[in-house]
Amino acid sequence: MPSFKSDFPVFSHDPSLVYLDSASTTQKPKMVIDALNTFYEKQNANVHRALYNLGEEATNAYENARKIVAQFINAPSENTIIFTKGTTESINLVAYAWGRKYIQTGDEILITEMEHHSNLIPWQLLAKETGAKLKYIPMKTDGLLDLSHLDHYFSPKTKLFSMVHQSNVLGTLNPTEMLIQKAKEVGAVTVLDAAQSVPHKSVDFQKLGCDFMAFSGHKMFGPTGVGVLVGNMKILDKMNPFLGGGEMINKVTLKESTWNNVPYKFEAGTPNIAQAVGLGVAIDYMNSIGMDTIESIEYELTKYALEKMKNIEGMIIYGPKDRGPVISFNIAGIHAHDLATFLNQDNIAIRVGHHCAQPIMDILGVPSTARVSFHIYNSKNDIDIFCQGLETTITYF
Repeated sequence: MPSFKSDFPVFSHDPSLVYLDSASTTQKPKMVIDALNTFYEKQNANVHRALYNLGEEATNAYENARKIVAQFINAPSENTIIFTKGTTESINLVAYAWGRKYIQTGDEILITEMEHHSNLIPWQLLAKETGAKLKYIPMKTDGLLDLSHLDHYFSPKTKLFSMVHQSNVLGTLNPTEMLIQKAKEVGAVTVLDAAQSVPHKSVDFQKLGCDFMAFSGHKMFGPTGVGVLVGNMKILDKMNPFLGGGEMINKVTLKESTWNNVPYKFEAGTPNIAQAVGLGVAIDYMNSIGMDTIESIEYELTKYALEKMKNIEGMIIYGPKDRGPVISFNIAGIHAHDLATFLNQDNIAIRVGHHCAQPIMDILGVPSTARVSFHIYNSKNDIDIFCQGLETTITYF
């Protein structure tokens, strides 16, 4: 199994670090860090509004990142790529700019019980504001969606269907294309939370067939503060602006304004320029390795971890056998927060809590879980150290 740890300066700074929280945020390769420094040292200017050379360089770098993103996910056009702060803002953009224009009293919004709060709370707010009904496809205790009564959930009243591609808690890979097709049959607009899938496998926006897809740069080796919403241009054109201000306008008078073309209609003010440039470089890095290679490495790490963990005394693992590189678990008799505290003493970083998915915890019947998640800078040795840390903690308690 190839090792990419040397590409990430954090591990040179702290060689003993065992970082197992990539589902929360990934570490950054040197080429991304260097790209941010280069932008601020040599290209820093505002975009789309300067005729001098430096401004043109900044604009070209920013728009080149948009092209890189579009190619990476096979978007229909680079103009369908909207830069946001992250998945949360991307989903809120749809809820505000599309939902508040088209959702009415009596309509139904359908999501699943597996959603991250970012793909739950915006729809709760929209339903309360508009008088629409929010419905849920159930999740079973095995971590899979209950698909036995889909006709009960998809109806002519379903105006929007939003779902997670891969669970951030359980690693569950949902049957996305089938469910999107089901939503299309009833005429619903479809939204996909791809925050946990785009960083780990090839994701083809056009093949999936959804109307909107959201993901975050910081989960795929990019900077924090940048995310993406890719959308159906016919729908984007008809949507209201999300934020008002500079750049998103065409003509402004004291009485009224008209809007810029998509995507700029949704990118008010000075955008996250350096972060977008950094995301483009992060994608270049992932492409240099190959998404198939990334997926294969993470599959082997997850398989190895599951085999080692299941033999540990008191181990309770949640979720399906087939999963992405995420494992949520508890150890009988040890609180997850105590477990994380003890592991931290050995410089092992894991996540504990409800993982911004409290309804999942309610279904599992637990207040919280511990979670480990992997990326290409991890190794089987990291997993061995982690499992030894678990054994030591169990012995102590």
